[in-house]
Amino acid sequence: MAKSQDAKKDEKKKPQKTAKEKKLAKQEKKAAK
Repeated sequence: MAKSQDAKKDEKKKPQKTAKEKKLAKQEKKAAK
């Protein structure tokens, strides 16, 4: 949970994420479940 919260904070800091990073984040979310 702390990890996903950190990611959200990061996204707010740097909203311009690369498509690759977005894809990775999605995969990580699926794997976390």
